[in-house]
Amino acid sequence: MARPIDHAKRAELLAGVVEYIAAHGLGDLSLRPLAAELGTSSRMLIHYFNTKEELLVQALTTQRPDIPAVFAGVSDAASLRARLGEFCAVNIAGEATTSVRVLLQVLGAACAPGSPYGEYANAAIATFIGTLADALRRIESIDDPEAVATLLVSGLRGIIQDRLITGDVERTDRAARRLIDQIIR
Repeated sequence: MARPIDHAKRAELLAGVVEYIAAHGLGDLSLRPLAAELGTSSRMLIHYFNTKEELLVQALTTQRPDIPAVFAGVSDAASLRARLGEFCAVNIAGEATTSVRVLLQVLGAACAPGSPYGEYANAAIATFIGTLADALRRIESIDDPEAVATLLVSGLRGIIQDRLITGDVERTDRAARRLIDQIIR
């Protein structure tokens, strides 16, 4: 008979996985050192999550911001600019920095053919672009809201990555504000 899943322990493990990957990286992730750091065994991680990749995807899913909630109630260009600015500030300097570091690693890994992270990355990008495109439709008459949302999401992702790598807060803050202000008038 299979051992029942301890949901509280599972949630604790998922939170620990994100912290571990932010500290040690995704490239050489191995279950044994991860399990040791989390105070468990690789066998128990497989019991809870089936595969290393599924463990990572589930950990990231618990950290994913509620993108529709971020843009709920946006009714004009000024409020959309403000929400995008707040979103960037939280994700490059606030409590979400750890999750963002891990997400950027997963997005990079998803570029490889046959990546186990491709589906997760595709869904994360599609959700952000679709929600932002909907907000753009509500506030402006734009010929191609999906293309504009793609430009914003991709540009801001690059700026966030730049800041996490270089630590240049002033320059990246200016760049984020400029991108947002140039696109959303």
